[in-house]
Amino acid sequence: MQQREVLTIPAGRYGPFTPLLMFGSGAAEERGAKIHTMTWQRIEELKAIPLEEWGTWVHAQVAPVLDDLAPARPLLIAKSLGTHAARLAAERDLPAVWFTPLLTDDALVSELKAANAPFMLVGGTDDKCWDGRVARALTPHVLEIEGANHGMYVPGPLAGSAAVLGQVVTAVEEFLDAVVWPTR
Repeated sequence: MQQREVLTIPAGRYGPFTPLLMFGSGAAEERGAKIHTMTWQRIEELKAIPLEEWGTWVHAQVAPVLDDLAPARPLLIAKSLGTHAARLAAERDLPAVWFTPLLTDDALVSELKAANAPFMLVGGTDDKCWDGRVARALTPHVLEIEGANHGMYVPGPLAGSAAVLGQVVTAVEEFLDAVVWPTR
């Protein structure tokens, strides 16, 4: 059996060990995957880069990491800014889990449309960057949480947001078992 590999790609404000990324990667690790994490180099540059160039910036940082992992074809797990790696996933035919993808960015949506490998989208209805209609048109593997914002927090006591994290991880586990690494 080929070694299962995962590359975790962070969002813009936090590193690869935020709860969504950590638990998503943990689900893969529980299934025998080797986890690789990356952090952004020169993240302060992003403030000066126009939004429409973020994909190029992400591509320039993620591509060399993927090259170093070759010939492995890792599952990509990314959040927000990191979902701009969708172009690389499409070019290299890599499966992915995209947390809070920037579905209001037409270029990113086009990159997701170009994918042949399966991918999962996770977002919340109170996230300005999420569009559930677009998500469901892109893939059958969608988890949409009512009332969740871009951090996947829901209003009320934090226990509710922790419960959302549990829903997300369960959905990721089901996606891994049924689609990415099916158990027969």
